Amino acid sequence: KGRSNLKVVYPGTGEKTVSFVGSHFDVVPADPETWDKDPFSLTIEGDKLYGRGTTDCLGHVALITQFLVELAKARPRLTRTLIVVFIAGEEGGVAGIGVDKVVEAGKLAEAKNGPVYWVDSADSQPCCGTSGMMAWSLKCKGRLIHSGFPQKGINSIELANQVCSYVQQRFYEDFPPLAAEEAYGFSSGSNMKPTQIECAKGSMNQICPETTVSGDIRLSPFYDVEDVKSAIEGYVSELNHGAIDLLPTLGSWSKYELAPDVPLQPGELRRGVVELKWQGDMDTFKLYAGFAAKLDSEGHKALVQACREARNDVKPFSVNGSLPLVKMMQKEGFDIQLCGFGLMSVYHGVNEYCTMDDMVKAYEVMLRVLCLLEA
Repeated sequence: KGRSNLKVVYPGTGEKTVSFVGSHFDVVPADPETWDKDPFSLTIEGDKLYGRGTTDCLGHVALITQFLVELAKARPRLTRTLIVVFIAGEEGGVAGIGVDKVVEAGKLAEAKNGPVYWVDSADSQPCCGTSGMMAWSLKCKGRLIHSGFPQKGINSIELANQVCSYVQQRFYEDFPPLAAEEAYGFSSGSNMKPTQIECAKGSMNQICPETTVSGDIRLSPFYDVEDVKSAIEGYVSELNHGAIDLLPTLGSWSKYELAPDVPLQPGELRRGVVELKWQGDMDTFKLYAGFAAKLDSEGHKALVQACREARNDVKPFSVNGSLPLVKMMQKEGFDIQLCGFGLMSVYHGVNEYCTMDDMVKAYEVMLRVLCLLEA
């Protein structure tokens, strides 16, 4: 609350534009006890610049600010209008105060007249794509019983293992690897996996009545989050309406539906139940939707050529991590291109740093991009 986005415009003589957005003022937290340097002060050691935000994303804020300073000194006559937007908040997918609010207010409409470079990536190469992220949990409910009577209980741990396997298998059948993912340089395609498991507390000689498995989905930008959400909900509905009987059991006494002659107390289950919970709503999933840059746009071509000239090589890549807002802006009609000049190896990490050499070359890349688009 009370934080502002900052827009800077250097007017050109024509209608076309080039924009640098995405660099943000906020940073992730840092624990000074785990750092060798003070995370909240800039420490310079040789070519390395240490401090929280040097890679993500205050180093980029400083880089673009210096670019604007030099532009103001030289005052070249440009045909394209240069637009820069520093955003108030991005970490944690902050909605309603960052670039999404700028777009909503119509303050960035003119940037649709040219490429928009989202400067919040890393490793000094064009980033062609990102994956979307959707977090989920599956709660499996069984029946508590003494472990000496397995035929009278529903083991929620065994059920959770089989449910998770079933849902994952269905997911991979419906959302297989695509040729476009390889073309964009993704290291892996869409994937769904568990990352945490939690069981109801009890004695070692009790069959656990409730187990929750949680995880995430990393979704290729060539699939839609709406389709995936609907599909997963469909798998769980199938399980609760009969498919649970088809799940493999372990041994002769493991059951997910108890025999009719097993007596139950009020509120106890005769049949296992699966509950799906999404860790976020559809707006959140859309915020983090995967992104694929337009490789045939003038913006991408200029970025690739600028990196080649400034660094003597160019290796476009894609990441399976997520960036908020970029897909949203692309759907709004912006030609989004991703780049960044910090180091992925220390992104959000302890002893975060960037290098002066990378930032000097980044300045050359920005200048060359502008020149190539002006030509």
